[in-house]
Amino acid sequence: MRVRRIGAVVIAAAAAASLTACGGSGSGSDKFVVGIKFDQPGLGQKQPDGSYKGFDVDVAKYIAKELGYTDDKIEYKEAISANRESFVQQGQVNAVIATYSITDDRKKKISFAGPYLITGQDILTRADDTTIASVEDLKDKKVCGAQGSSSPKRLIDKFGAPWKDQYLTEQQGYGACLPLLENKQVDAISTDATILAGFATQSPGKFRLVGKPFSEEKYGVGIKIDDKETRDKINIAIEKMFKDGSWKKAVDANFGEFGTFFTTPPAVERY
Repeated sequence: MRVRRIGAVVIAAAAAASLTACGGSGSGSDKFVVGIKFDQPGLGQKQPDGSYKGFDVDVAKYIAKELGYTDDKIEYKEAISANRESFVQQGQVNAVIATYSITDDRKKKISFAGPYLITGQDILTRADDTTIASVEDLKDKKVCGAQGSSSPKRLIDKFGAPWKDQYLTEQQGYGACLPLLENKQVDAISTDATILAGFATQSPGKFRLVGKPFSEEKYGVGIKIDDKETRDKINIAIEKMFKDGSWKKAVDANFGEFGTFFTTPPAVERY
């Protein structure tokens, strides 16, 4: 009898371990595991109560629902720019929805559904500053950018190294740029319009989005490169989100007064 009990315990433990292993990966479980940003207001942000909020979160919830998952079956993992591809390739997530721009280079490693939003590098200034109307006006302005971001590099390529030394300030993140802009230590912040809108929405009326993007970023849903079935299902879900008004509702809820810059859903690309 003692042997039987020990055997039962071993079997139960093995089963539990198996379930735990499945639950921690992007496949083989009853969870929809999605990688999102945890620190980008308006897009993907972890709240003090442990919940998640933002446009990417709303897109993730909608897609999960269309794939048959209820909200309590969604598991969020923090995705940073450096680990998004490895998350997908290693099966740690079902999908990455984290301001993930579709590029030809990335499509060699993973697959994308979407895009679900098109944005571009833009400029945020103080609401009362009318001296900046386009990227050309930044040539003699103090600009704040984030360390490690490609956005400052685009400006350096345009205006040259001397401009960088004289006019560019780089912080660890764009959230650290906002106080500098508000206190007139810099004249502008420049990166994706969605990121700028997300941060600026936290301080209504204080900032102005120029609305003249000078690059194009197509945000897509990153999935495994050979998973055409899931990609097709997610594309159908995204198009449904566009058509039934949920996409526009999410734009307005997350980007506030800046939602007017994201009024038209993009065409889903199939390949």
